[in-house]
Parts: sequence; structure tokens; C-alpha cells
Amino acid sequence: MHSDLPVPAPSPIDWTRTELGDRAGWPASLRLTVDIMFNTPLAMLLMWGRQQIMVFNPAYAELCGVAAQRAPGGMVPSMPPAAWHCNPAAIAAAWGGASSQHHGQSLPLWRDGGASQQRLDLYYTPVRDDSGRVAGVLCALAPSSAAAGAKQGQGAVARPAAALAILVVEDNADALYLACETLRTLGHHATAASSAELALPALAAQRYDLLFSDISLPGMSGIDLARQALATQPHLQILFASGHARALTGHLPFPADALQKPYDIAQLQECLAAISLRLHGAAS
Repeated sequence: MHSDLPVPAPSPIDWTRTELGDRAGWPASLRLTVDIMFNTPLAMLLMWGRQQIMVFNPAYAELCGVAAQRAPGGMVPSMPPAAWHCNPAAIAAAWGGASSQHHGQSLPLWRDGGASQQRLDLYYTPVRDDSGRVAGVLCALAPSSAAAGAKQGQGAVARPAAALAILVVEDNADALYLACETLRTLGHHATAASSAELALPALAAQRYDLLFSDISLPGMSGIDLARQALATQPHLQILFASGHARALTGHLPFPADALQKPYDIAQLQECLAAISLRLHGAAS
């Protein structure tokens, strides 16, 4: 039965608790873009400012399987959204002021406890501030018109040969949550620690296969943590994630793998698969 009763508005967002700050200080273009995002059924993701503040609407959370994340988002995590890392040229063009459309793009999205490839149409639009400078990039996502024909070819993203017990150390709460949820979805056992000092008791209480740590941590660094961890668990594999990880790990006195931030799901899986093979390959 049709009803003309108005649909209740969603609860207002307290933007002062986000990286964007008080809405009163936003440029008019940002206020308009966010109003459109949160009043449409179309999935939308906004990256605002060169520091890459990420804002997404409920439709995006539902489409991309990130409903458990806090809306409306926050700083871009170590692993950026698939719509961002799949087409760097489109992102660069948008920052340069050019809109673009990309149809039938295959993106890894979370579905039914696993990652699977989904075909989407992506629309990138530059958003300018009050001075006319490009200050953000808006991406709208829609199911691809080619999705029906390609659906049968979709398959789950490959998982490593064996599950790993992983201790994740990251001082950014959002990045720590996302990393642990991603690892669990990929079939691993993840334990979270927000600092090296909190990771040490976890290492003393349990045997892990892998220490997955940021390098720059408050207090003890990830490198010093790894050195102490290896003294008690010599078999432990080390994986660093940092903006300068590769430059540092080549000079370490112990073997370690590295992921350069930002990294995508495929890079993470490839690294974990190699580590799993080293640890469990002979028994597989």
C-alpha cells in the first residue's frame, strides 16, 4: 500500500568528531557534496583534501561490505578502498580537474564472509573548494550493466594455503580494526594490539606465526618490537607496513617482508600466501 508519509530523516552526524571538523567551517562545495551523498541511494565515496579524508554513505557501506565500519569514515586506511587503488590514472585525472567514467570494472568486495570480484561502473568527479581549486574527488559506484553477463565468471579471491595466527600492531584505531577484519575475512586468526608495549604481553602469552606491524609506533618502534619478539619466538615471521617500509627493511639484521602503504588486497594476499608457504608448505 502506497504511503505519502515522509520518510524519517537519518540521525544527524556529529561532524566535529570526524577529521572534517565542524560543518560550519566547510566550504560550500563540501557541504553540498555531503548533502547529496547522504540523500541518495547511490553508493558514493569522497576523498577530501590532499590528506585524503575518506567519507562514504550508507549505500557505499552496504555495497562494499564495510557496514561494520564507523560512518561516515575517516582517514584513508593502510589499505585504501578498491575504487581508489583500481585505477590510479583516473584518480590523478580527477585531481587534475577531469571527470571520467569507467564501466564494467572488476573490484574485490566483501560478500558472505569472503572477498569476491564484482563488476561495477565507477564515476569520478573533481570537487572544487570556494577558490575553484580541486579539493576532493567524489566516486559514485553502480552495479555494472555488464554484471549480469559476467556474474558467472565471478569467483572468490584466492586464499592462502594455510591459516596464520597473526598479531597486528597499529596505533591508528581505524587502520587496526580494518586490518584485523580483513585478515579474519581471508581466513586467518588476527589479534590486535595498539602499541608495541601492549603487543609484548600478547607475544609472551601465545605463539604466533606472523607479526604484522607498522614501523612508526608511539614509544617502542615496530623494529624494536620485532627484535624482542624474535628473541622469544625465533620462528616468527615479520611483516612491516609503512610508508617507508621498503627503505628500512633492506638494512635490518633479521629477515622481514614489507608492504608499502597504501597497499591493496591482492598485495596483502600475495605476501601472506608466501609467508604461509614458508611456514606450512612442507606440511601442505
